[in-house]
Amino acid sequence: MRFIVTSTALLKNLQQIGGVISANTVLSVLEDFLFELKGNTLTLTATDLETMMRVQMDVNDAQGDGRICIPSKILTDYLKNLPEQPITFNVNLQDLSIEMSSDVGKYKIGGEKADDFPKEPAPGETTSFNMPSIALIESINNTLFAVSNDTLRPAMTGVYFELGKKGITFVSTDAHRLVQYGKTDIVCPAQEGFVVPKKPLQQLKATLPADDTQLQVSYNSSHLFVTSNKLSMSCRLIDAKFPDYKAVIPKDNPYKLTISRADFVSALRRVSIFSNKTTNQVVLEIKGNSLELSAQDIDFSYEGKETLNCQYSGEDMKIAFNAKLMVEMLNNMTGNDIQLELSTPTRAGIFRPMEKADNEEVLMLLMPLMVGV
Repeated sequence: MRFIVTSTALLKNLQQIGGVISANTVLSVLEDFLFELKGNTLTLTATDLETMMRVQMDVNDAQGDGRICIPSKILTDYLKNLPEQPITFNVNLQDLSIEMSSDVGKYKIGGEKADDFPKEPAPGETTSFNMPSIALIESINNTLFAVSNDTLRPAMTGVYFELGKKGITFVSTDAHRLVQYGKTDIVCPAQEGFVVPKKPLQQLKATLPADDTQLQVSYNSSHLFVTSNKLSMSCRLIDAKFPDYKAVIPKDNPYKLTISRADFVSALRRVSIFSNKTTNQVVLEIKGNSLELSAQDIDFSYEGKETLNCQYSGEDMKIAFNAKLMVEMLNNMTGNDIQLELSTPTRAGIFRPMEKADNEEVLMLLMPLMVGV
């Protein structure tokens, strides 16, 4: 088995799928890339048993089809330190030796049997729909930050894909905040829902092209499959029921506050410096069209206050939030202005962008903190 490939092209493709490989693995073959040569097409695969990613690339002067596992770390380290140039791979499938020849030298490493590499889960009975690559990236960007790290509540450690007649809704929550992001222009085959783990979504976000490339999204009771021209990913779904998130969203928050997103974030960053580092509590006091932000840390006699102009319709109110969570939410919104919908100091605040793209619905919810006396 022999082929020639450009060093930078091979490195780029390996880096696309390399994030799947775990640092601590039980099986040595899980530290490898699977190389499969068929004609002039080289297929590269990486897996951690839960997620599998595969990418295809064209090679030159290919001779002999074959499969072999190559250690990922030594190969990527070598390619990172090599200027762009063609590399010739000569693979002996009998003794599993791999010789790499470049303009500057020859290097040898040992591989492992391809038969030891985990098999991709069989799709079996799947349901499929299509969506643009950029739409999936935007959906992941808008929800992934609010996913929980609490392994005792596995359903909340992923993003909930809710398919329906009106499109697809992506939901994430960590019990302190909740994000609901909907795309109304995606045609879904059925009303269903499933929870996708964080890691494969991070990989898709990093590797998918930010354009209108059509993806085929398929799923069954246990796995999700995402396929484009050259790239494919399969992952095991989280086997847990996602909480009834709609019950948490207040039906009526009559008081509306509109403010510049950039000004609000800047003021929150400054004021939160003086907040208690355990709670990150910042108090919002709204009077007329004036918003006062205040924070204090009694232990160190720290205190900070700032006043911003806003547009507000409702009763004067004092409500507190975790500034760190609020800043992260606002940074994941787009547009110049945001609207905060409130009712009482003990009910969740709802954040929405004033400007939104066509066929897009964005709602972010944040639970309040008890206002200190």
